[in-house]
Amino acid sequence: MKVSKVAPCLWFNGEAEDAANFYVSLFPESRIESVSRYGDATAGVPASFSKGTALMVEFTLAGQRFQALNGGPQFQHSEAISLSISCRDAQEVDHFWNALTANGGAEGPCGWLKDRFGVSWQVVPDGLGELLSDRDSGRAGRAMQAMLGMKKLDLAAMRNAADGR
Repeated sequence: MKVSKVAPCLWFNGEAEDAANFYVSLFPESRIESVSRYGDATAGVPASFSKGTALMVEFTLAGQRFQALNGGPQFQHSEAISLSISCRDAQEVDHFWNALTANGGAEGPCGWLKDRFGVSWQVVPDGLGELLSDRDSGRAGRAMQAMLGMKKLDLAAMRNAADGR
């Protein structure tokens, strides 16, 4: 497997290792690559992190490299950046949606959600882009209107709306 040249780095306040372990449990072809830890000699250790707390967790999700940094409370996650998951079918949409919204996660509109760590995700069924860019603008518009009323995306319902059913 080719290693990705660019790796998103997600900032956490003490939850980096828990988040990385959770994420790798959800996706096939995923694993923790390495964990570096705060130690006695670590300069600038935030007071809230004790010796042995993960500093940086490097992990791979479905072939994409990521980093999770325990940097402290200065920065929070926002919807300004999200991780998008392409799902092959409704069962896969359900798998990711249910897992990521569990235990304190929150549903958002149009396939967006925040997980319990505050990271924003989009759970997208394969075929959505094709449906929303249909050459028949009326069909695409009806699909879009259906999507705007959804939280978790239901491609079958969007197709029915596109077809006027």
